[in-house]
Amino acid sequence: MDRAGLPAAHAAVLLAFERYLRAERGLSENTVRAYTADTASLLHHLAVRGGQPLAALDLAVLRSWLATLRTLGSARGSLARRAAAARAFTAYATRVGLLDGDPGLLLRSPAPRRELPAILRIEQAAALVEAAGADPGPGTCGPLELRDRLAAELLYGSGIRVGELVALDLDDVDRTRRLLRVIGKGDKQRSVPYGLPAESALRVYLGQARGLLRTERSGPALLLGARGGRVDPREVRRVVHRLAGQVAGAPDIGPHGLRHTAATHLLEGGADLRAVQELLGHASVATTQLYTHVSPERLRAVFQQAHPRA
Repeated sequence: MDRAGLPAAHAAVLLAFERYLRAERGLSENTVRAYTADTASLLHHLAVRGGQPLAALDLAVLRSWLATLRTLGSARGSLARRAAAARAFTAYATRVGLLDGDPGLLLRSPAPRRELPAILRIEQAAALVEAAGADPGPGTCGPLELRDRLAAELLYGSGIRVGELVALDLDDVDRTRRLLRVIGKGDKQRSVPYGLPAESALRVYLGQARGLLRTERSGPALLLGARGGRVDPREVRRVVHRLAGQVAGAPDIGPHGLRHTAATHLLEGGADLRAVQELLGHASVATTQLYTHVSPERLRAVFQQAHPRA
């Protein structure tokens, strides 16, 4: 739902809310777009209820809006996100004096069913990365294939988000210590290590590929597109889906699936949950727990090693 057709007063409030989300809350562009679209939907719902002013926005309107969305087929996860957007908006509207009280404080939404994406086995993950081209070496791949190899190595090798990957600049890579300086959600910075295979792919990409792709549009971007600008996240998603399709028996996954895969393999390899939380950039360790698949065999091994009555 966009802002077209909103009453002028509602459209002005929505624009101010969008600026607030971006400037003061520091939310990612994806979150800003989602919250703005959800709030536009809420304000449209308010408008069709007899052209009511914003001051008429109360708990009954919020519940009516969610019920309408549910009737139209919105999933539980979508309703939960929309309710979160509504709560952010009513809190903002109360803060700036547009509402006398915050009705969002009493709004509950159905807890989303957490369906984790499929993950790769270790050998499948290795095959996916290798499907980007032969092992890095002179003359084995074109510049885009070398870029794709590096993208796959960094996504799986560090567990960073695709948005974090494409935002990397050249000076965000500390090759001496093999660390990436990543700006995550909420503009929070963290350092993420990467391994020797990714360093090898990086060395070949910088030495053989980036210079061929670079144009006046490139700036400091690490990963470049075919026209020389910063590579688009959608292109990286297409690359990962294509590579997954070349691995026998592998599920169809994207960059987010590689992130889940990396986290799971870290835990199964003995990494501490708190350390994995830091690597992934999660605000809560509870998110990390829900985010990862841990095999029964790994749980059994930990139990046998740690429990006094195992």
